[in-house]
Amino acid sequence: MWPTSAGSRRAEDVGHVPVLVSEVLEGLAPVTGGVYVDGTVGLGGHAEALLRHPAGVGRVIGLDRDASALDLAAARLAPFADRLTLVHNTFAALPDVLAVQGLKGVHGILLDLGISSHQLEHSGRGFAFSRDEPLDMRMDESEGITAAEMVNRLPAEGLAEVIRVYGEERWARRIAAAIVRARQKTPIRTSAELAGVVTSAIPARYRTRRIHPATRTFQALRIAVNRELDALKEALDVLPSCLLPGGRLCVISFHSLEDRMVKHAFREDVRLAVITRRPVTPSTAEVAVNPRARSAKLRVAARRDAAGRRGRAAGAPADIPGRGRQGGRS
Repeated sequence: MWPTSAGSRRAEDVGHVPVLVSEVLEGLAPVTGGVYVDGTVGLGGHAEALLRHPAGVGRVIGLDRDASALDLAAARLAPFADRLTLVHNTFAALPDVLAVQGLKGVHGILLDLGISSHQLEHSGRGFAFSRDEPLDMRMDESEGITAAEMVNRLPAEGLAEVIRVYGEERWARRIAAAIVRARQKTPIRTSAELAGVVTSAIPARYRTRRIHPATRTFQALRIAVNRELDALKEALDVLPSCLLPGGRLCVISFHSLEDRMVKHAFREDVRLAVITRRPVTPSTAEVAVNPRARSAKLRVAARRDAAGRRGRAAGAPADIPGRGRQGGRS
């Protein structure tokens, strides 16, 4: 259990704006006394909304791989300490976490995938190309290799594959070749150094103001360093079994690789009934206030009961209407 004492910084101080809050609450359909899991609690925005919900949820369990985010979440959520449990772990480990807590199932689970504003702007781990920081990119600093190690050790073919697959970058081979040439002179150790190398590899006529040339490469390295898609696949396999009949699973994704995985898993898993026929996306008003929400997509499914019917918790609403506008995680 994570301590719920105030930290040196508050979530409000690092620009934390949770996305699709009302849509998430509608998707989870909170019930009085229910137990809910925020598998990517981050700075606690969605967890706070759950704890404040008029239904009066009984308990929220928040997981995160980032210990510094948990410190901030603990400070933000201190008023709800009697109904809150924070755990330093990945959402794929939820079955073990629930076993430790003595729970056979929960009423709802939320995954808000991607990277937070705190990690981009205040972690000092090189997630953002706009800052000159050590090229780390690990969400959990206690495990795994850093982005610098990956960038300076992988052969050109391996780098190109990572950047092409995880970043969907058309210039992956050119970028990988440029990285290899640069590191032969001196190791690439910071985010600004890498951003410069990537930018130089992309033909000038294909650089746009709409998206920084290094965006897709940084995304690809972050996904690879943290094994994000592997963790998501494992989670989509095990999380339905953590739900009580009628319990809801909500997943917010921020790029097409994640969204496709979620869509297919929801459709193919016989334990689940799809609630959102199309992904729910942010309104124009939300994107105007929080531009990082623009690519968010929410999908919701419910755990079927033993007879294979879609269970429905007391007070749960009907299907959530999708929105036509498509909108990262804040």
